[in-house]
Amino acid sequence: MSKFVTLSFDDAQKVSLSLVTKTPPTEWVATNLSLKRVLAEDIICRKNLPSFNNAALDGFAIRHVDAGKSLVIQDTIYAGMSIEDNKLAQNACYKIMTGAQAPCEIDTIVPFENALSYDENSVQLPENIKKGDALRLKGEEQEVGSILLKKGELITSQTIAMLASQGITNICVYKKISIAIFSTGDELKEPWENASQEEIYNINSSAIISLLQEYGFEASYCGVVPDNLEESISYFSGMKKFDVVVTSGGISMGEADFVEQALKTNGFISSFHGINIKPGKPTMMGKMGETIVCSMPGNPLAAYVNAFLFLVPVLKKLQGMTNFEHQKVLAHNEKSFKVKAGRVNIVLGKLENQKFFVHRDNKYGSGMITPLIQSNALIVTDESISEIPSQSLITTYIYSNYL
Repeated sequence: MSKFVTLSFDDAQKVSLSLVTKTPPTEWVATNLSLKRVLAEDIICRKNLPSFNNAALDGFAIRHVDAGKSLVIQDTIYAGMSIEDNKLAQNACYKIMTGAQAPCEIDTIVPFENALSYDENSVQLPENIKKGDALRLKGEEQEVGSILLKKGELITSQTIAMLASQGITNICVYKKISIAIFSTGDELKEPWENASQEEIYNINSSAIISLLQEYGFEASYCGVVPDNLEESISYFSGMKKFDVVVTSGGISMGEADFVEQALKTNGFISSFHGINIKPGKPTMMGKMGETIVCSMPGNPLAAYVNAFLFLVPVLKKLQGMTNFEHQKVLAHNEKSFKVKAGRVNIVLGKLENQKFFVHRDNKYGSGMITPLIQSNALIVTDESISEIPSQSLITTYIYSNYL
């Protein structure tokens, strides 16, 4: 390919995802340590849910044919109590507690408060009782042999609840992918160093590493690549041991932008260099051997947004997730604003109650940070439009749940 291959937004997404051609090896981990890991095999139901007929609430366990009758309370059944079936006498019922096993001869449970009257010995039932009410049947939620969780699913607290219901204490997951993070630029100082007025702090590495942590990824910070070709080549020479290398800055047209050349010296093949978007045009992706390389822009807002839009889905897919695309939410734009036609515009704003409030009328720079923390969502405009009208229906991506 030519040195600079600029793609549309949609094509850049497709090409970046096509770089993923394998899944990681697998390993077994304890279920209670598996949060945010990815299942490497289906989980099959081995214990019916529920595992026996039981009461959904406190009440009277009856035969539905006895609706409207006065019944003798034969016994009380508590949760965890062993029961014997076919022991219920004619014109009798049980008092039963939530979660208690229901005898096979009863088919309905009447809440205490729905009884017309009752005392310790008997109950008067209403006639309008629906058969099967408040009775949870064995296997009605999940039956033995059904697929509970599918290979490629991300393990969440809800997933762990399901695994616990099956008594599963160890599961097979994909091993965590290895990620290296670099920044570039002689002007950068680390946040723990002193920066003069002419120097700036290294924002991008901290931001990208934290963004990836929010999605369950661990990344190794490998430092700042100097604005020097020989040193840049040396920095990247040992990076093929990682599954993914992420850089920021150093890929524009400046005289001190050596990242692509240094990577190519180490075997890098670019799939694209440049996306027809703002912010974030100088974005590059490709492979260095089997290592996926994702080079983000140097400006903090552009680096963060492009890492969210392009890098995170690639990492999800590489980690073995089947659902790796960002969720989209339809919303109404509350205030009209201008965008530049002929390119895709990434616009930040706040999403509240399915309403999108654009940040500062879309007037801010790609080097800023404040728009990121004062917004929680973004939209991706079509290349053909120059204005987003008020009350128009738009598609939003939520990148933060903290506002």
